[in-house]
Amino acid sequence: MLGLLAKLSLWEELTSHSELQNVDSDQILLMNGISWDIYQTLLKSCQNNSHYRFKYLEGTLEIMSPSRRHEVDKKIIALLLETFFLEKGIDFYPLGSTTFRREVAARGIEPDECYCFNSEKAVPDLAIEIVVTSGGIDDLLIYQGLGVPEVWFWRNNQFFLYYLRGNKYEQITKSELLPDLDLELLASLIKSGEKPKDLISKFRESFNSQ
Repeated sequence: MLGLLAKLSLWEELTSHSELQNVDSDQILLMNGISWDIYQTLLKSCQNNSHYRFKYLEGTLEIMSPSRRHEVDKKIIALLLETFFLEKGIDFYPLGSTTFRREVAARGIEPDECYCFNSEKAVPDLAIEIVVTSGGIDDLLIYQGLGVPEVWFWRNNQFFLYYLRGNKYEQITKSELLPDLDLELLASLIKSGEKPKDLISKFRESFNSQ
């Protein structure tokens, strides 16, 4: 465990350099052969550090330091989705980047954003991941083991949606949970780069024109 913490400390020092701070990509550290107990201990030791996101899949640990672009996209998506929920009267529970883990499946993850609908549940109904840098653990394998019904990826200014049928994810073109949501409009607003308040106003106007 001490060796792992030393490696994390060195990685933190490297990624804190001003040159890397200006790089608009996520910094990812992958380690194999990590036990569940070490993963749990690491989560506990970093519980007051929101700078890192942890993923765990059957002995492989991924630690990510999200970029500015990652965090901006995540917040814009959340703002617009929650505007949609409120305008449509959808009963939702925002769980943000809560850690979800299941020891028997050897899986754990902190979604970028996630929501339960109608009631709060042990795992979210919808998880959303922002993909800025490729590589790393396959998130769908983690979510599959946790039993999350629907997962969205925001990658290259597009949404990619997956729905869990049985024990496998199927790629879908329209949300099963939010069938009235215009994903093309949502994507166009996110990538427009306009001010958040202007995006929300435009999104609200679209509901009135329907």
